[in-house]
Amino acid sequence: MYISVFWASRMKDYKYTIFTSVIEENINKGILKPGDKLPSVRNIKQEFKLSTSSVQSGYDYLTFKGLVTGIPRQGYVVTKRIQQTDEPHPVPAPVPRDPVFRENIMLTSDQTRYSEFAPLNAAAPSGLFMPQKLILRTMQSVIREKGSALLRYYPANGSEELRDLLSRRSARHGALINPDELLVTDGALQALYIALAATTNPGDLVAVESPCVFSVLEVIASLRLKSIEIPVGYKEGFDTDYLENVCKKNPVKAIVLTPNFHNPTGILMTDNRKKEVLDIAERHHIPVIENDIYGDLYFGHSRPSTIKNFDTSGLVITYSSFSKTLAPGIRLGWLSAGQFFSKAERIKFSLGRSVSPFNQEVINKLLDSTAYERHLRTFRQQLEQQAMTLTDQFSHFFPDSYTHIPQGGYSIWSRLPAATDMEQFYQYCKKYHLQITPGKTFSFTNAYDHYFRAIFSQRITTSELNAIQSTGKAVFD
Repeated sequence: MYISVFWASRMKDYKYTIFTSVIEENINKGILKPGDKLPSVRNIKQEFKLSTSSVQSGYDYLTFKGLVTGIPRQGYVVTKRIQQTDEPHPVPAPVPRDPVFRENIMLTSDQTRYSEFAPLNAAAPSGLFMPQKLILRTMQSVIREKGSALLRYYPANGSEELRDLLSRRSARHGALINPDELLVTDGALQALYIALAATTNPGDLVAVESPCVFSVLEVIASLRLKSIEIPVGYKEGFDTDYLENVCKKNPVKAIVLTPNFHNPTGILMTDNRKKEVLDIAERHHIPVIENDIYGDLYFGHSRPSTIKNFDTSGLVITYSSFSKTLAPGIRLGWLSAGQFFSKAERIKFSLGRSVSPFNQEVINKLLDSTAYERHLRTFRQQLEQQAMTLTDQFSHFFPDSYTHIPQGGYSIWSRLPAATDMEQFYQYCKKYHLQITPGKTFSFTNAYDHYFRAIFSQRITTSELNAIQSTGKAVFD
């Protein structure tokens, strides 16, 4: 590693400090690491026009300070053990953590701690399924075209062009959304937070699906809301008879659900059931908050409708994002707030004036071309193949279990026989490096102790299939 001549003008009145100050500064900043080889005496002499004795004096000075070590016939390197200061750096007390929250994050989201495990627990596309070249090429194009404009605030509600593109795209599958009622958000979870904050007050009761994804339950808890769980059936989805009875007997203030490829079950709600939910909501004047984050990931011939498709009252709040269809690092979502727009707009502003202009422009460019739709067609085919592979494997090696065959999305939901020792089952999962999500994380009750969720958005390899086989043989043979 060589030192730029740029630094030679810094200390012209000195001799060896012209280069030693630079080396010292780079060591302190971590630019030069312990063990890094430093320029030879000859190179320093030539670059900085110094005498041999001046360069040697400089290295002697750095050696005296404990920053540099001389190695015979090799030269000088950064000392591997930098002298410690006499005064130890104060370390604050450990921050209290919620152990239940921490465990659920690990069970539902972790992809790094056990990197050798079959990653069937994190609902995110794998690197192999992300359109990496398309995204990076688009990013480079955005930087070239927009330049320093990306460093400024964008409109608080989001780019007008982006909101128009989102509105037009929704109209193609029958959901008529005015661009002026759209809010661009930092992902889907922020959109849910805004929707709930705009329609409820602390202590209010919210109807949620059962089972329900952990992140939704956590937002509800963070807003100090109460929840009541509505069963999700395998055939048509959300149990509307149960919902009707709950709404008659309880002051429900919002209904939160994922009608298209529900997480964790993967169930697609029928159009009739969606209309029934809306009818109940309108009779009781309850806002419906629907998550459509998986709506584009259908395996059939056409995209499923949303509840928003049938809404004429403005009671339905729909939200989605691009983290499941493109890449989790693109934190960009949107919220159609209906008649609750004014309050949602103020809440959104209080959470941050503007969503990343860079991400907005990247999505703008992708939606304004055919590239995004082409990616979706390929991605859907890959997901369907993965889903079929996993369901076959579970059905074969987990006898007497039930595995729901998904019609889209990311999730497979399986129920093991009631006699299964679940503690032993998860011990074998750990032993054979099979990482799935226990059903208990999807409810405040113990109704799903014999269920588990598997995610098929990661590339399924022979090692994952072998892990399922080994676990099944150990538990059920």
